[in-house]
This record gives sequence, structure tokens and C-alpha cells, in this order.
Amino acid sequence: MKRTFVAGSGPGAPNAAAPPPKPVSPTWLERSALHYLERYSASTEMLRRTLARRVEKRARLRGEDPAAFAEMIAATVARAVSAGLVDDARFTETRVATLRRRGTSSRGVSAKLAAKGVPRDVVEAAMQAERDAVPDGQAADIEDQAAQAYAKRRRLGPYRRPDQRAAYRDRDLAAMARAGFAYTLARRVVDAEVDEPE
Repeated sequence: MKRTFVAGSGPGAPNAAAPPPKPVSPTWLERSALHYLERYSASTEMLRRTLARRVEKRARLRGEDPAAFAEMIAATVARAVSAGLVDDARFTETRVATLRRRGTSSRGVSAKLAAKGVPRDVVEAAMQAERDAVPDGQAADIEDQAAQAYAKRRRLGPYRRPDQRAAYRDRDLAAMARAGFAYTLARRVVDAEVDEPE
């Protein structure tokens, strides 16, 4: 039997008879916010962006202007903040610790948190708290430890096979620089010796 193709038909094609989704409402937005926050740690701006994307998708399907729901989104985010579900300072402190363990430089931490919409003063306060938490004169060790963790994770410098180190030295230094580490620190890490390269 010969089959004919009709545009808009077949599996995965939108159903013309499907009803539009329910309208955007404060209750729906609150449920969306809670569902997101149950799964992810988020900054205030991350929550706002997520809700804005969901509203935009639903409004588009309904033929509505997403901008009309901006105040509703802002009110939902404000309620999440006042309920303690979103806290930029807490989020930032946790993210700084996680990023440092992964070997992220100070510049890298600032850039990643800025991309998450965390205000600069909140980032600076978290990084100052990080420095205040170590004994006097050892704040530089934070960046050193991050550089070591980055080199180890990426298998740079002393973490390469001994027969590859010289050939890859310049490339390793460039990788450290791109990650935001100062050249003198990058050179010290890349040229260091370790007992058991991993």
C-alpha cells in the first residue's frame, strides 16, 4: 500500500487539536520554582532566569507576551528569598568551596559566579571570608592549592608522564594562564616535581 506524507503529521508532529497549556499563574510559578530548587542550588538570578524561560515557553504556546508576567516572576523570586529557599550569600560560599576544590583560580571563581548572576559585592564578600578563614600570611596558599588541584585534575606538568613533560610545558603553562592563574604560580606548579605522578 502506497503511503502519502502530509506535512505536520506523523510521530512527534504537534497535534493541531491539542489544547493550549494552562495560563501562567502565581501558583504555577511557585510550583515551578519549588521543583527547580528541590533539584538545584541556585542564586536569585538563576531562579529568575529559569522562571523567565519557563514563562516564555508557556506564553509562546498560548500566543501571549512573556513580558506581561515579569512582575509575577519577580514576586515569586522575592517570596523564595524571604522564605530562605534562595540565599545568594549561602549559594556563593558553597560554590566558592566547590570551585576551589576543583582547582579554580580566584579570577575563574569570580567569572563563574558572575555568569550565575551573583552580585559582585556578594562574590567579593565570600572570597574575603575565604581569606579570613586561613591563618595570617597564608591567604596565598588558597590560590596555590587551587593551582595544584587544577594541574592534577588536568594532568599538567608533574602529573604528566615524565617523557611528555618537556614537550608539553608551554601548552601546560598556557592552560594554567587561561584558567586564570598568574604566570609565576603557573610556572612553579608546572615545573614542580612530585614523588608519584598520577
